Amino acid sequence: MNLPKDEGGVAQRVMAWQAVHGRMHLPWQQTRDPYRVWLSEIMLQQTQVATVLGYYARFLERFPDVRALAQAPCDEVMGLWSGLGYYSRARNLHRCAQQVVAEHGGAFPGSAEALARLPGIGRSTAGAIAAFCFSERVPILDANVRRVLTRLLGFEKDPASAGSARLLWTFAGSLLPTQDLGNAMPRYTQGLMDLGASVCTPRAPACGACPLDASCVAFRNGAPERYPVPARRPSRRSESWQLLVLRDAQGRVWLERRPGTGIWAGMHCVPVFRDSASLGAYVSSLGDAAQLARQELQAFLHVLTHRDLHLHPVVISGDIADRPSDAGQWLGADGWPGVGLPAPIRKLLDATQLPLPG
Repeated sequence: MNLPKDEGGVAQRVMAWQAVHGRMHLPWQQTRDPYRVWLSEIMLQQTQVATVLGYYARFLERFPDVRALAQAPCDEVMGLWSGLGYYSRARNLHRCAQQVVAEHGGAFPGSAEALARLPGIGRSTAGAIAAFCFSERVPILDANVRRVLTRLLGFEKDPASAGSARLLWTFAGSLLPTQDLGNAMPRYTQGLMDLGASVCTPRAPACGACPLDASCVAFRNGAPERYPVPARRPSRRSESWQLLVLRDAQGRVWLERRPGTGIWAGMHCVPVFRDSASLGAYVSSLGDAAQLARQELQAFLHVLTHRDLHLHPVVISGDIADRPSDAGQWLGADGWPGVGLPAPIRKLLDATQLPLPG
């Protein structure tokens, strides 16, 4: 398709709207420090602003700069991240900090091209950091901005396909400000993000409040919610996991590290089994099962992006004679909150801090 020229001054209208109606109170908007902007951009991927605010403050309190983050144990980073989900972000966050220190002397590169070569920083995140911190004239194309642009164009193709992505990146680049970039690039970039978050929403967009309504094909056609065209989604899978919460005579819980790939990769977790027979065999190997108290808790559902996990917790408490394995450790209630735990496991352990059997 032939992309239209920006004859209507999209950038100017977005910036004028942002100056009056945009978000200006968020903590990462009060700085051009690449470390703080990068941290916020990674946290905001797939996560709502309201959720990120608390995590952002806690991270900065513990890791005030990129060197502090790079020097921290990965388990501590994962522990602070616990509950934000999409845990590969935390692993890449730590790797990226280490690479910035090792290869760039602790200073983030000043261009989107160089930033995109760091772990966990894709093209859009690199563009946001470069625009906010260095006023580089580069576009972004996160989910909110993609929605704004596909509606503006009336874009009829799947935006996730490679060819569509190239077209949208080209269109995004054609709209960028051309003057006073020091002020214009941060405001325009923030304005697009704000439009997508507060006006051009997935459902019931507030088109009457949008500064781009006169140029928007979707608005003109009366069908903004048709865009972006839905991508083909992978079919959902369902799995059933048995979770074994082992509590020794001191009330400590046995935690093992998950494999490096797959669900909750690299996180600490209670032992997981595919069926109750496997769990039972494991418990039998721990010593005299008759001396151990067993409690089956109510199963619960944990929903991932493309998978439903049906989790069945079993608590085994008592004087466990044999060490479960060499791949984990006993941690008390004062220890396991400090390691990287998936959110449902953290909630499960909170719920199982019950008095030991007499």
